[in-house]
Amino acid sequence: QVQLVESGGGLVQAGGSLTLSCAASGRAFSNYAVGWFRQAPGKEREFVAHATRSGGSKYYAESVKGRFTIAKDNAENAAYLRMSSLKPEDTAVYVCGASVFSVDYTDHRRYSYWGQGTQVTVSS
Repeated sequence: QVQLVESGGGLVQAGGSLTLSCAASGRAFSNYAVGWFRQAPGKEREFVAHATRSGGSKYYAESVKGRFTIAKDNAENAAYLRMSSLKPEDTAVYVCGASVFSVDYTDHRRYSYWGQGTQVTVSS
């Protein structure tokens, strides 16, 4: 099993930046790809970004491309989501997930393990 714990969320003004962390424990984090998803009230869980096992390949939702950067550090058993130029529509609970594969990485059902999430609120 892999345990994931997110941190780094908070309240930020539009145009600001935040960096979210996802700390992993349990099985070797290098065996898993990692994805960040977000869920706003009344909406479905939405794909944000994905990094492959090595962290060498990264994929983003169109809505965050150019503003968000995912990073995976296997030596630190951690993943990060650096968010800049934040918009009010980025407000959501952000959750990291671990998956053995990088196939269909936008589908949250492909991920076996999840953290509890961290709230990001962007004020206008």
